[in-house]
Amino acid sequence: MDLQLGGRTYLVTGGSSGVGLATVALLLEEGAQVITCARDLSRLRAALDALPGADRVHAAACDVRDPAAVHDLIRSGAEHFGGLDGLVNNAGKSRMVPRAQATLDDWRDELDLKFASVLNTVDAALPWLRRSDAAAVVNINAVLARQPEIRLVTTSAARAGLLNLTKSLSLELAPEGIRVNTVSLGLVDTGQWRRRYEESGATASFAEWEAELAADRGIGLGRFGRADEVAAMVVTLLSPRSSYVTGADLDVCGGVARYV
Repeated sequence: MDLQLGGRTYLVTGGSSGVGLATVALLLEEGAQVITCARDLSRLRAALDALPGADRVHAAACDVRDPAAVHDLIRSGAEHFGGLDGLVNNAGKSRMVPRAQATLDDWRDELDLKFASVLNTVDAALPWLRRSDAAAVVNINAVLARQPEIRLVTTSAARAGLLNLTKSLSLELAPEGIRVNTVSLGLVDTGQWRRRYEESGATASFAEWEAELAADRGIGLGRFGRADEVAAMVVTLLSPRSSYVTGADLDVCGGVARYV
C-alpha cells in the first residue's frame, strides 16, 4: 500500500540510532525527505551514510532542549526542502533511579527533556505545518506513562505528563488539520540489550536469554521489539492514510501493557 509519503518532508529527532534511525530509513524508503538531528553530528552522519537515499536527508547537530537551536534546525531544513509535513519527537532515554535516590535535578532534567523536546519542535514547526495538507506529529513515548515502574520513577512520571500533553496538543491543533498521536513502547532492542547480554556473562544464547527476560517482564510475545517494528507504526501514523486518527496512543510493546 502506498503511504503517500513520497516528496513530503519530516523531522525526526534523535536520528543517529535506534527508533529514530529506523524511522529515518523507512521514511527514505517511502520516498520522503528527512530532517534529522542528534547531539553528536559525526555519529549521526556515519549512521546516515549507510542508508539508501541519504541524499534526501538534512542533518545537523542539535540539542532539542535549546529552542533557538531547534528553530534554526527546522528553518534550515524546511527551507532546504521547501516545506515540512510532520514531526517525530523521538529524543530522550530512560533514567534508572528509584524515588529515594532521585534528586530534584533528576526530576528537573527528566521533565525538561521529555517536555522541551516536544514543545520546542512543535512551536518552531507550526508555521510550516500549517502550510501542509497532511500535517502530523508523532511523539515517541512508553507504556510507563500508564504502567509506572518504581525503578524508573522520574521517567514514568515524565512519560505520563507527555501522554497528557500529546492529548492536549491533539485537541488544540485538530481545528487546523494537524494530527498529533503517540506511539508507546515496551522493551525494544535498539542495541542496548545486546550489550547488556554481552556484559552479563550469560552462557545461554542471546535468544534464550532474551526469552527468559521477556518472560520475567511479562511480555506476551516472549521477546523484545525491534526498532523497525516501531518505525512501521510511526510512519503509518504520519501517513495521510491515517487522516482520521488524532489524539491516539498506540502501544508497540509485545503485550506487556496490563492496563485496559
